[in-house]
Amino acid sequence: MLTVVCVTVVCLSTVFMLSCSSKDIKPPYTDEKDSYERAVKLIEDKKYTDGRDLLTEVINRDRTKTYAPLAQLKIAESYIKDDESTLAIEEYRKFLSSYPDNRYAPNAQYQIAALTFSQIEGADRGYKAAESAIKEFKKLAELYPRNPYRDVIELRLQKCRNVLAEHEFYVGKFYLKKGAFKAAIGRFNTVMEKYSDFTAISEVYYHMAVSYKGLKDKDKAREYFQKVMEVAKEDKLRKDAQKGLNSL
Repeated sequence: MLTVVCVTVVCLSTVFMLSCSSKDIKPPYTDEKDSYERAVKLIEDKKYTDGRDLLTEVINRDRTKTYAPLAQLKIAESYIKDDESTLAIEEYRKFLSSYPDNRYAPNAQYQIAALTFSQIEGADRGYKAAESAIKEFKKLAELYPRNPYRDVIELRLQKCRNVLAEHEFYVGKFYLKKGAFKAAIGRFNTVMEKYSDFTAISEVYYHMAVSYKGLKDKDKAREYFQKVMEVAKEDKLRKDAQKGLNSL
C-alpha cells in the first residue's frame, strides 16, 4: 500500500512539474499568418524579445513574402516601443534593402528620417543629427515623391536648417567673445549664405557688425548695424544697433 501511495505521489509530482514547465515553453511555429499574429500580440504585451524571435522566424520561413515584409516592419516598430531608436533605424534600413518597392517603403524611409530628427538635442550638440535628418528627408522626397508626408518634410527640414544655423551662430559668438573677429565673421557668413531663412538672422547681422567694429572696419560695421535696423523686430536689438551706429 505504501509503495502504491509513493508511486502515485511521484506521478502526480511529475505531472505537476511538467504542467508548470510547459507554461514556459514557447508555442511551436505553425504558419506565417498565425505566427505573425502571435508575435504582434507578444509585442503588444511588451514581450519584445519573444515577439522579435517569432517575427524573425516568419521572415526566414515565408517563401511567398506575404508576411515577411510586415514582420520586418514590426521588428523595427518594436524597437521604437522599446526606446531603442538606433536599432529601429537599422531594422527599417533592412526593410528598405529587402523590399525597396514595397508599398510601405515610403513609411519606412519616413521613420528613419523622423527617428534621426528626434535625436537632435540642441545647437551645440545636435547639428550632426540635423545634417543626417536632412539627408534622410531629402532621400524620402527624391525616392518617393508621392509620399504623404510632404508638408511634414518641409517643416522638419526648416527645423534642421535652423539647428545647423544655430550651431554656426553659436560657434561664431564663441569666437567673438575670444576676440577672434575674423573667425567669427567666417561663421556668421556661413549662416547668411547657407541659411538665409534663419529665424534669428537679425541677431547674426548685429554680431557681424560688432565683429567688424572689433576689426576697426567702420564701413562694414555700419552696413550691418543698418541691416539690423531694417529687419529686427525686437526693440532691444534695434536699440543696441542704434547705439552701435552712434559709437561709430
